[in-house]
Parts: sequence; structure tokens; C-alpha cells
Amino acid sequence: MKKNDQPTKRVFNLIIVDESGSMSIIRRQAFSGINETLQTVRNMQEQFPGQEQRVTLVTFDSFNTAWHYDNTPAKQTKDLAWTDYSPSGGTPLYDAMGMAISKLNAQTSDADNVLVTVITDGEENSSKEWTLKMVRTMIEKLKQHNWTFTLIGTDNLDVEGMAHSFAIDEHLEFRQDEAGTKAMFARERRSRSRYNACLESSTPCAVGSFFQEE
Repeated sequence: MKKNDQPTKRVFNLIIVDESGSMSIIRRQAFSGINETLQTVRNMQEQFPGQEQRVTLVTFDSFNTAWHYDNTPAKQTKDLAWTDYSPSGGTPLYDAMGMAISKLNAQTSDADNVLVTVITDGEENSSKEWTLKMVRTMIEKLKQHNWTFTLIGTDNLDVEGMAHSFAIDEHLEFRQDEAGTKAMFARERRSRSRYNACLESSTPCAVGSFFQEE
């Protein structure tokens, strides 16, 4: 690094995706969307070399929580294989969020920027360790330290109500079919790109505006 260069900004991308049985309806679109999101993060690393992009990707159901990437440099990530995303079981949403967010919290500092993306088509129904209150308390604390949380849910849910229950300011609803899922992931990727552009220019993004488009 040259003397006049700015210090590298570390950007942690935590992506938590529901892998419960009901996601099988949009398995192919969700699978493609996850991989396109990984590609977007890799592109951000190339577009903004002054940033250090890192990825934690977690998928979950009531049988298993899979850590496909755990604080991995973006350049070292690859697309998932088809068998890596196979929906089944219930929706331990609180456990998945609690475990993933708390683990990443232990890997970051107050100087880092963290973008948390939660995608689900169902409400909590099978957590054993974490409660809504525990997750919300943690989120409220981390929002004061350069953490941005987004909740993306299907149109059969009260996505706005769910987001508020978690103290999450950024939320997006999508139609649970092929076209709706593709459109959702495309919008999420555009929003992710704007987020990184804001970081690059040290321009704070207004709360509640993450998914807003011109």
C-alpha cells in the first residue's frame, strides 16, 4: 500500500438463506440467485479494490445449518453446486440468524462494515436455542456499529411486520414464483452495489432506503 492510499475498508457480507421444504417451489431460482449474489460480491471486490470483501453464506432448515463460506475472502468463493441447496424440513429462523450473526460479530471490529441479508419464505417454527428477543437485542446493538440488516420475504408473509419485530429497517417482499424470485435477486444485487458505492465514497445511506430505486 502506498503512503497516500486510504486504509482498506473491510466489508463483511453475511447471507442467510432459508432452505426449508417450502423453498423447493423456487429451488432453481433461489439457487441461481445465491450464485449471482456471490458473483456480485466478487465483482464488488474488482470494482472497489480499496475494499476487502468477505463472505459468510449460511443456508438452514430444521435438519441442518450449512456454512458454505465462513468469513471467506470474496476472491476465494465459487458458485454453489446444485446439491449444495436442497430444501427440506422446517424453519429455525431465530437459531440461524442468532448463530450466524453472533459468530460473525466475534470476527469483526467496530471499524468494519457488515451487510446482513436474510431471505425466507416462512416464519419461525422450529428454533431451539435462540428467541426473537435475543436476536432483536443483538441486532439493535450491532446497528450502532456499521451493521446493516435486510430482511427479504415472500408475499405470503407480513414482511414489514417481521422486519419490525427484529428491529430491521430494510425489508423487501417478493412473489414466490420464477419471475418474482428472479426480480427479487436482481433488485437485491443492485441494492448491494449501491451500498458498496456509498461505502467507497464515504456517503452514508439513509436508513430505510436500501432497496429504493430511482
